[in-house]
Amino acid sequence: MNLITLDFETYYSKDYSLSKMTTEEYVRHPDFEVIGVGIKHGGLPTMWVDAPEVKDALAAIDWSNAMVVAQNTMFDGAILAWHYGVNPKAWADTLGMSRALYPHDKSHSLSAQAERMGAGMKGDEVVRAMGKRRKDFTRQEIDDYAAYCINDVELTYKLFHNYLEQGFPTKELKLIDLTLRMFIEPVLELDQPMLITHLQEVIDHKQNLLESLKSLMIEQGNEDFVHTIFTAGTDGLKKLLMSNDKFAAALEVLGVVPPLKLSPTTGRTTFAFAKTDPGMIALEEHHNPQVQALVSARLGNKTTIEETRTERFIDMANRGKFPVPLRYYGAHSGRWSGQDKINLQNLPSRGMNAGKIKKAIKAPPGYVVIDCDSAQIEARTLAWLAGQEDLIQAFENKQDVYRMMAAIIYGIPPDKVTTGPASQRQVGKTVILGAGYGVGHVKLRLFLKTVAGVDVSELEAKRIVDTYRTTYDKIPDLWQRAQMALTYLNTRQEYEIDAQGLCKTKRIRKSVADEDWGITLPSGLWIQYPHLATVYEHGKTQMAYISKGLATKVYGGLITENICQAVARCVVGEQALRIAKRYKVVLTVHDAVACIAPEGEKEEAQRYVEECMSWRPAWADTLPLACESGMGRTYGDC
Repeated sequence: MNLITLDFETYYSKDYSLSKMTTEEYVRHPDFEVIGVGIKHGGLPTMWVDAPEVKDALAAIDWSNAMVVAQNTMFDGAILAWHYGVNPKAWADTLGMSRALYPHDKSHSLSAQAERMGAGMKGDEVVRAMGKRRKDFTRQEIDDYAAYCINDVELTYKLFHNYLEQGFPTKELKLIDLTLRMFIEPVLELDQPMLITHLQEVIDHKQNLLESLKSLMIEQGNEDFVHTIFTAGTDGLKKLLMSNDKFAAALEVLGVVPPLKLSPTTGRTTFAFAKTDPGMIALEEHHNPQVQALVSARLGNKTTIEETRTERFIDMANRGKFPVPLRYYGAHSGRWSGQDKINLQNLPSRGMNAGKIKKAIKAPPGYVVIDCDSAQIEARTLAWLAGQEDLIQAFENKQDVYRMMAAIIYGIPPDKVTTGPASQRQVGKTVILGAGYGVGHVKLRLFLKTVAGVDVSELEAKRIVDTYRTTYDKIPDLWQRAQMALTYLNTRQEYEIDAQGLCKTKRIRKSVADEDWGITLPSGLWIQYPHLATVYEHGKTQMAYISKGLATKVYGGLITENICQAVARCVVGEQALRIAKRYKVVLTVHDAVACIAPEGEKEEAQRYVEECMSWRPAWADTLPLACESGMGRTYGDC
């Protein structure tokens, strides 16, 4: 393919900028204007194309055999496709490549990458272009801007080739292309009337929570609370719920000690008020109904993500088809993550908002959405990497491993295991899915209560943990080998971690100051723990590495989790590429892949997708895989 490296320079102002708007909103905004573009054909010098000549310059390029590379191709690619109708053979992106190769760096800006790689220095002329339309530039100013843009293109070109020289895998380039196409070449549509209705339901529900809480507090006669909280009316309560300090004070008024946790960002003690924090989850079930109501109102108002996200979807529906913004290599494990203020990875699956936005995401006319989930892939991958042959065989034989685990825990035949909510099988499921990375009995007890709906004593939770570890003893062995890997990484020695020989400690590249070591993955990339060192805290010795400038603790169970998720992501990535050979992939969430297919061949397409999601890569020909799929006119129907 012909390599085309480019960078668009566009009008921006104090209020109209990518720092204040999403990429989609910015590129589709009426104020959008191209100032010019820098274009580099292969290894030839970069040329600056002024705004009036851009359309003709782009039309003169044969895009059918071209790969476009930019620093932020989601942005530059959207401009090419949405404003100039350009769709090359492939898209590449140095931003995504940097995130995959250096996942723990604080910044992946062009300036930060260039400094890290010694590729050159980025200019600052763009700062002096704020608020200027093309007509406002003097000849000298446009020449300076052109030089700035040309330098950016040359830096991007150097970085791209530098990353290729480091061994950036071809399949990962294909996954970058697949991910970018979900955004740059959108096909999904949004049901705006449905979204408007949902938004009103969210607003009404939030208001009802506030009024219910106020009524309950008055009814209970807690004068101190009513006086403290409601003197400013409903608005006062809203302010309370949005303030950690005031919310903590309200809990104390009700005789509750606010739950605390260590902040992963600062390492300091902070309030555990996130909806996923165990302490907050426990307060939702507090014996005092006043506490329950307060927490419920807090979660309904503090977590405004559903409201703001729905508003954002409504706005996008006004502007056109739905560009799906996913960050390639968004997590340490390499999994995709949400970006552009649209996180499709955490659309609610429970409660009153479950599936509402999903049902508003529609296939184009004449098509259906097929969504296929790789069933239990983490648990299957864990058993496989650990060499737990009996569990591997159970998965392979399509046995109910949750029921099997429950039968062992309770010492009864599998056919006697109870099923349904808060059942013995639910306990078995929670243990299989939750105890695989070294979780202790205290956390497992909380999991059983919040996830399975089963309340057990601390002693019983310990017995269940011990039963799991004894039954599947190869899995704890994997934790120990993962723990040993830390020592080998620290002493720069090679070491094989898993039973399949896929994940090894190995030198991955020669950095400017030292050798960089990591754990190999079948994708050709690595899991990394930079600046690994021993730390002493509270009389204990532990290992920690530096991620985005902060010390992050690591241990065998966590490494095992990282490896399992990373290997599972490698599998799903290759499966997605197989699906894309026949059908357009439009979305991936966790371990599921969604595509669209013509209505006339929907059954055939569903069979093909299931075949792809059951297919095993050559490096994983004994990994027991299974999948579940759904199909419908909307994403929510799947």
